[in-house]
Amino acid sequence: MALTLAPRGGPVNGLAVGRRRASCDSDTYAGAVPSVLNISAYLFTRIADPHSLRPSLRQHAIAAGLKGTILLAEEGINLFLAGGSDDLRGFVDALREDPRFSELATKESWSSSQPFQRLLVKVKREIIRMDRPTIRPEAGRAPSVAPATLRRWLDRGRDDAGREVVMLDTRNAFEVEYGSFAGALDWRIERFTQFPDAAIAHRSDLVGKTVVSYCTGGIRCEKAALYLRDEGIDAFQLDGGILGYFEQVGSDHWNGECFVFDEREALSPGLEPRTVPA
Repeated sequence: MALTLAPRGGPVNGLAVGRRRASCDSDTYAGAVPSVLNISAYLFTRIADPHSLRPSLRQHAIAAGLKGTILLAEEGINLFLAGGSDDLRGFVDALREDPRFSELATKESWSSSQPFQRLLVKVKREIIRMDRPTIRPEAGRAPSVAPATLRRWLDRGRDDAGREVVMLDTRNAFEVEYGSFAGALDWRIERFTQFPDAAIAHRSDLVGKTVVSYCTGGIRCEKAALYLRDEGIDAFQLDGGILGYFEQVGSDHWNGECFVFDEREALSPGLEPRTVPA
């Protein structure tokens, strides 16, 4: 699939999704054969004019039969899509042909039915709203820790330098209720824009320790780690977020499920959708 996204001469709000229970029949996921590919992906990369990119992106996603949400901003792209595996992977491969998106990494899971009701392609001020303009991940990422390394740290209770490791959940309070890392800090924020003030209020809990910020797919904890480092905290982001950890490590040191913003509602550490009771 050839996907002409935008002129290549230029360099290249948080996801506004409310809490929603899965609305499906009792056997929508339980016992059915997973045949719909779900991907989540984001990339902080300079997009000079996201408004000009939106029509082409929407047109090709519709042509591929995809549903979900694509957010565009000058700071990058954030997407949650589902559809046929060949069509969806082809769409992503074509997207990566644009140099701005060549490093786009996806996380995959499966469902037995389409978890999204429609396709939305929106232009926002930020692909994840923090309201801190000085935090610009497209200009450089915070250090990250790989899932396997994090498991080793948590097994020992210390990082490789012998420092105490603190897990910091950057998600909203209701998401944390579905599951979290054992012993993780949860500041009970209701939206990500509250994170910076919470970090200042709890700074003493973090100083002198190795802090690993985590979130569903990596986008919030990437901004969070940059903010913490600007405040003098030795912070890392969990590479790939919770879903990346599930994919590479599984359930070690994790309690419960992971909330996702679609009709699957939550995924197990095996990346299986929550079973809806009969």
